Amino acid sequence: MKKRGRFFTIGLIIVLFLIINFFGSTVKFVTDFLWFKEVGFTETFLTKLKAQIVLTIPVFIVTWSLLYIFIRKLKKKYDSEIEVVDVSRNKKINLWIKIISIIVSLLFTFNVVSTMWFEILQFYNGENFNILDPVFNNDLSFYIFKLPLINTIIGYIINILFMLIVVTVLFYGYLSAKDSIKNVSGQFQEMRFNPYQLDLSSILNKKFAEKIINQLSFIGVFVFIFLGIRILLGRYELLYSQVGRVFGAGFTDINITLNIYRIVGIGCFVSAVTFFIGARKRNLRNALTVPAVLIVISIIGTGLGGLVENFVVEPDQLSKETKYMEYSIKYTQNAYDLHDVKMIDFPANDSLTIDDIENNQEVIDNIRINDQEPLIQVYNQLQGIRPYYVFNDVDVDRYYIDGVYKQVFLSARELDQNRLNEQARTWVNQYLKYTHGYGITVSQVNEVTPQGQPEMLVKNIPPTTNTNIVVNRPEIYFGERASEYVIVNTDEKEFDYPSGSNNVETLYEGDAGIRLSLVNRILFSIRKGSYRVLISNNIDSDSKILINRNILQRVKEIAPFIYYDPDAYIVINQDDGKLYWIIEGFTVSDRYPYSQPTDKLIQGWNVNYLRNSVKVVIDAYDGSTDFFIADETDPIIKTYNKIFTDLLKPMSEMPEGLRDHIRYSQIYFDVQSDMYRLYHIENPTVFFGREDYWDIANEKYMSNGEEPVGSSYVMFKLPDEENVEFLLTTQYTPQNKDNMISLLVARNDKDKYGELVLYEFPKTKTIPGPNMIETKIDQDTVISSQLTLWSQMGSTVLRGNTLVVPIEDSLLYVEPIYLKSDTESNFPEMKMVVVSFGDKIVMEPTLDMAIERIFGVSKEPSRPVPPSDEYDDTSINELINQANIVFNRANEASQNGDWSSYGENLKKLESILEQLNILTNGASINTENNVVEESNDE
Repeated sequence: MKKRGRFFTIGLIIVLFLIINFFGSTVKFVTDFLWFKEVGFTETFLTKLKAQIVLTIPVFIVTWSLLYIFIRKLKKKYDSEIEVVDVSRNKKINLWIKIISIIVSLLFTFNVVSTMWFEILQFYNGENFNILDPVFNNDLSFYIFKLPLINTIIGYIINILFMLIVVTVLFYGYLSAKDSIKNVSGQFQEMRFNPYQLDLSSILNKKFAEKIINQLSFIGVFVFIFLGIRILLGRYELLYSQVGRVFGAGFTDINITLNIYRIVGIGCFVSAVTFFIGARKRNLRNALTVPAVLIVISIIGTGLGGLVENFVVEPDQLSKETKYMEYSIKYTQNAYDLHDVKMIDFPANDSLTIDDIENNQEVIDNIRINDQEPLIQVYNQLQGIRPYYVFNDVDVDRYYIDGVYKQVFLSARELDQNRLNEQARTWVNQYLKYTHGYGITVSQVNEVTPQGQPEMLVKNIPPTTNTNIVVNRPEIYFGERASEYVIVNTDEKEFDYPSGSNNVETLYEGDAGIRLSLVNRILFSIRKGSYRVLISNNIDSDSKILINRNILQRVKEIAPFIYYDPDAYIVINQDDGKLYWIIEGFTVSDRYPYSQPTDKLIQGWNVNYLRNSVKVVIDAYDGSTDFFIADETDPIIKTYNKIFTDLLKPMSEMPEGLRDHIRYSQIYFDVQSDMYRLYHIENPTVFFGREDYWDIANEKYMSNGEEPVGSSYVMFKLPDEENVEFLLTTQYTPQNKDNMISLLVARNDKDKYGELVLYEFPKTKTIPGPNMIETKIDQDTVISSQLTLWSQMGSTVLRGNTLVVPIEDSLLYVEPIYLKSDTESNFPEMKMVVVSFGDKIVMEPTLDMAIERIFGVSKEPSRPVPPSDEYDDTSINELINQANIVFNRANEASQNGDWSSYGENLKKLESILEQLNILTNGASINTENNVVEESNDE
């Protein structure tokens, strides 16, 4: 009875332990299912579950059966050897054998199933790449979809076999030790272990080893067979070798290492036979001789490979590795989709004229004189409205604004509950009241106010605009800063937006959310660890809980096997006036043969195959989430589409109003442009010497000093194209040089989306790179003295991105200059624009003025000067700064004897002084006749 009570107590403790540990998992599972059902991806949720259930049962049964039967047979054989027959002893030991077998099998099964389920689905659904590897002539799908599962299964079997070996040793060791300290006379005593009675020398001896080897004869055969299979499969790992000049199998790998794999692999099959014969005869030497020889061969092979690499390959590396360098170039270009870059010879001459400028006015009108980094500070200062509103980042996009194709900046005004007043952070406020952000801000990339602030196209709360951009649904329930769940449709109305001294309130009208029935309230109260969800009187049966509102977390919950750009961008669908988020999704692999892994890590992804195959669209109001296939040529996304039948949609189903705003992924482009620095080279001899290796161009950005130029979205015309396009660009320079050698461009618009174009500049002359423009700025006495002066007047000078804009057959360089006051409440203001062309460089308050100084006066009437009542103290300060700049130019011209320039600058100085006189004395400007008239004050 005591024993039964003890076993009952142990069983009860185990059951309670399992209930406590699995209860939380059960609640999460049920609530996850409810959420997947709400967002419309039930099949995606169940696909994993069904695969794991189907896999778990047979894996557990096989593992448990093998382990239990094997241990029972061991025990039975051991009992027969020592001639023990004890019924009570057998029952007790058999019970422990069952318990141990179940626990070990469960742990082993869960460990295997957690990874194997997805490998099995990929194995059976894997799409062909229709590209063969150059060594073994297998389709690349074998390495990406098939081989991982094969290796997992072989590893699983080997692990089971080694587990049986360990069980055999421990079992025999334990029973031998136990029986060595007891006198078994017929009645088996209670198990107690006394280490002082144990003589290890009587157990761990040659006889014991021979007994173990004999017991392992059958297991050993299978161990060596499967080790041989694993070693032969290991040949394929040579395709990812890092020995030699390139990534992938080289001369030494193919001629030495590959043969060692074959010898050792076949040797393992021979070892299976010799081990079995030696083990059955209890002859350790015969059993272990061949395995020992294989170990020696492996060691010798490793040493031989090193000798061949150092003394055969290294002295003649170019000829020995040429073929393998060709493989690396070809397969790396394929892996990063760099095999079809269109080359354009661009003369980059200095023939640009004012007529060319006028013929490309749409290009000029889309040159960015604002940058995203300072702009986010401006948005938060000027458009934050309330402390709890925050702009997370600024996105770049293009829109048809009143019929004109323009590049703009956008940012969503999200609500950050952490910024609520500390006393206002009650449960009701955080989860029922302050539930959403409101509206967006849109500004032009090429216009600023006289104060140097961005010219807003959409601003304020509620959103106001003088354009055709209309936001009909400005509420943002799902976004980048939404971190907590909220409950909507409660008796407590939600805060919508501030209006003067009052607040406008609202009720949620979207379809998102899980209805909070009594059962669901209990479940989510447990999951969220908040009893208020259960007891709040504000919640009724019509109330809904919105979870996973952070858009990045949302898509990772739905499809964690896709990799995502952490920086989503906001889009206004001009067809319905709603706000949407677009997230870039990627398929990746580290199993692409001969492809160089990217050292430009993306969130720690160490990969050598990358595709931007998915565009995810999330409604900012109701959270509806759609995954669209952006690259239908990608075998990985085609495989996922076969596995998860309700997840992906074709791009043709994306609404037209959203498809117009699809962008070429900046992360994808950055990886491509980084790999292209070397892998634009297709000649193995040039590749070997790294003779044409490129660097990403450098620039001085903000106050950070010199750093690589980031890729930029810009708008200009490609050669032989009539219309301006939204493009993504980066600049290259020769290694350790600042002159520009090429410009890589990715196209974004409609049917041209995804095309890569390389502007190749002449190698016979120096084309300035961004850093050379920075040097020209520093060396220009007028510009540098002005920047130095501003830096000494309680302000910090910040430099924007240096944009390289191709126009006709020439290059125009533009860089905005910002000032930031050294006060607590400050933000950068765009004060000047530097424009460089040929050997000329100027700095003016506006882009038009800078272009006019370089190219002359346009035939078209200049833009009218605003009436005097729009000027303020800032405008007067601007004119004073201009007067100072023009005076310095005139002084410099007189010192150089350039009297023509001296006269022109004096005329400009006179005009500026007259404008100052107008502002200070009440005169008005007749802009059409360009004359100043005295005001008639009555």
